[in-house]
Amino acid sequence: MNDPRTTVVVITHNRRPELLRTLDRLAELPEQPEVFVTDNASTDGTSTAVALRHPQVRLVRPGRNLGAVGRNLAVRRVRSPYVAFCDDDSWWAPGSLSAAADLLDRHPALGAVTARIVVEPDGTEDPIVEELRTSPVPGPSWLPGPALGSFLAAATVLRTEAFRRAGGFHPRLWLGGEEELLAADLAADGWWLAYAEELTVHHCPSVVRDSTRRRRDGIRNTLWFTWLRRPVRPALRRTLHLARTVPRDAVSVTAFAEAAAAWPWIVRERRVLPPNVEERLRALEDSQRTSKARRYTG
Repeated sequence: MNDPRTTVVVITHNRRPELLRTLDRLAELPEQPEVFVTDNASTDGTSTAVALRHPQVRLVRPGRNLGAVGRNLAVRRVRSPYVAFCDDDSWWAPGSLSAAADLLDRHPALGAVTARIVVEPDGTEDPIVEELRTSPVPGPSWLPGPALGSFLAAATVLRTEAFRRAGGFHPRLWLGGEEELLAADLAADGWWLAYAEELTVHHCPSVVRDSTRRRRDGIRNTLWFTWLRRPVRPALRRTLHLARTVPRDAVSVTAFAEAAAAWPWIVRERRVLPPNVEERLRALEDSQRTSKARRYTG
């Protein structure tokens, strides 16, 4: 069942064993998608190992760790109408890429579709799936599933041109909640984002990760997105909410300090979202106040 409609893009940094496992799984997919790997300056022989074991994979080597922007570099080379992201510790289930492409074919105003996430090796659902399934974001009845205010890059298929026109991932955000800004810009361009229960991504969380830095960058990026795109009152309200709810520790203090230090370029790049998109974000924000799967508050 070769299906050339979707290209898979993976970013990696010093996770050679996990990446090779992911590429093995992707190579087994019936869709046989073209796969790009952006090696963000790994020093563990990642590129050499990929070239030897998966010579069909197209390697992108920027020479430094660009974080999420590594995805942008790969998408520039994508020729298919749709692009699926996954991380080096996750992979798509057989048939899900074709099912996602069918949904995007069927609904011209659908910009991105996010899959159910199954955590391995136990095969349990990620807690965030229930939030996707019960998303409070208002949307049109034609959507194939609940409307979303954001997406999870490692579990989402997007329209390639929509991604490019929205500018891809912002170069300053690096990694950690980097999807929120892009999702808002996609919505501002008129695209809808949705969850689709019939799609599945498997995630076997890597043990090679800097959770402290990820939490710090996640808080900082949430603040940056809020100040870049939200009207003054909602931005102030969300900033105060974060200040009250994040752990009172050095990581949070550093995150707020880094966010505040960026104020000059934030002011230059600030562009408030249209009211209809802000309405979706308010609905999502109200729901997240009671979320059990909050990413950056614990």
